[in-house]
Amino acid sequence: MNYLAHAFLSYDHAGLLTGNMIADHVKGQKAILNFPEEIAAGIHLHRKIDAFTDQHPAVARARVWFREHYHLYAGPILDTLWDHYLANDPALFPSEEILKAFTNRTYALIHTTREWHPAAFERYFPHMEAHDWLYNYRSLQGIRKAMDGLLRRAKTMPPIQEAYDIFIGRYYQLGQCYQELIGDLIGYVKKESTALLA
Repeated sequence: MNYLAHAFLSYDHAGLLTGNMIADHVKGQKAILNFPEEIAAGIHLHRKIDAFTDQHPAVARARVWFREHYHLYAGPILDTLWDHYLANDPALFPSEEILKAFTNRTYALIHTTREWHPAAFERYFPHMEAHDWLYNYRSLQGIRKAMDGLLRRAKTMPPIQEAYDIFIGRYYQLGQCYQELIGDLIGYVKKESTALLA
């Protein structure tokens, strides 16, 4: 899952949210000890979410469609695409206004913990907020921009157009995979986040 999903699965808890959002910039287990307990819990939760998602049967099925062209990058591509389906999930974000309110609330919560942001995250967070990445996953144009951003960060990835074409061509099949994943993932995260904060 990508930024929107990790934010959503933090359930408006500032510590969990921050840990979830910065986790990719915190390497190894020892580095987690440098953070307050609730942010550390968010880092652990991020890793658990990623592991659960990667091992889910629906994700394994979807990964096949991208693997021929993108090999190990099939996973990161799907992580980005799941945020599009989440942003358009009528059960979770039934209107654009509700999604917009959520993204604004998320950015505000992240601001409250800026002293704990790794330098790499702090460099791009203002851009994330200014261009409202979390909200813009909702549109096809926004998801294309997110895929272009993934290509810029992954220097050895093949051109992204093929991935976008696969996404459009299998739009409804990918949506079904998302539906199979999201309910299981929400149930798993509620249990794990309770245990981490206990």
